[in-house]
Amino acid sequence: MTRGSPPGTLKRKGQLPVWLSIGWRVFAVLALVGLAVAVHWFDRTGLRDNYDGHVSFLDVVYFTMISITTTGYGDIAPVSDRARMFDALIVTPIRVFVVLLFIGTAYNFVLKRTWDKWRMALIQRTLTGHIVVAGYGETGSEAIDELIARGEKPEGFVVIDTSAAALARAKACGCIVIDADATRDQTLKDVAVDRARAMIVTAGRDDTSILITLTARHLAPDLPISVVVRNEDNEFPARAAGATTVINPVSFAGLLLASACSGRHVTDYLTDLASVHGKVALGERPVTADEVGRPLSGLDTGTGLRLYRGDQSFGRHEPEAQALRSGDTIVEITATPAK
Repeated sequence: MTRGSPPGTLKRKGQLPVWLSIGWRVFAVLALVGLAVAVHWFDRTGLRDNYDGHVSFLDVVYFTMISITTTGYGDIAPVSDRARMFDALIVTPIRVFVVLLFIGTAYNFVLKRTWDKWRMALIQRTLTGHIVVAGYGETGSEAIDELIARGEKPEGFVVIDTSAAALARAKACGCIVIDADATRDQTLKDVAVDRARAMIVTAGRDDTSILITLTARHLAPDLPISVVVRNEDNEFPARAAGATTVINPVSFAGLLLASACSGRHVTDYLTDLASVHGKVALGERPVTADEVGRPLSGLDTGTGLRLYRGDQSFGRHEPEAQALRSGDTIVEITATPAK
């Protein structure tokens, strides 16, 4: 939904304003009726008024309207071959076009909106544990593609964007989409952000991304929110707005470039870790019951790198990492299954 449009509806952004769309339909109907009236008037000698025998301009308008609406009382009838041919070949198509225009208008402005609202309500009832993606640009689409490759289902993503092209691409991938402004409370309520599992914010502008984060944090205090910012100065405001993770692609690219100066293998390995298509994968998970009491370096599933206990983190060689506890979260490197 765009600004000024009713909230809570799934739809594509229209190319014309509502008033202009209705206006051209009304104009088209009047033009078609006017054409039929004009031809009937100029060929009024081909008509017969069975009431008084005189065909006036009002009679022509009356006859044209009842012909287009298929009422046909029979008090005025075409009697000449030319008048009958005009009614058969011109008035009949005009009648069809007028009916289609009225049906199309009713569908677009009444039935479709009712259907969209019903469909949105149905989707909202089933939304839980999903991932909200605000912005389906290059970064947002890459993130979704990577998550799908890791086993996430496409229907588990809700994409918020105002670009019809971006929403079309996201919908083609199987994602749920909404044409909306992600900075608005109502938009995030519509996508059930309070029941989401995580949120990715890639709005393309740092100020917009920070505002989206602030709005989402207000509605979902415990939601993990990952934000992309372009300017290093905006990393702190993004965290202050409630972002769980702040990613600066420029800074990360700089780290990769710096690592490449001392050898290309470090950069290759870091890239390998970040992608599901590599030989190894970097993952995060809670400690299992049978791992409690064991050291972080003694994992059977992979190589433990870091331990998170509450708000603190510990490396594998620190004393706190020598005995895992229930509730700890670990970051580890695991081997990806052979393809």
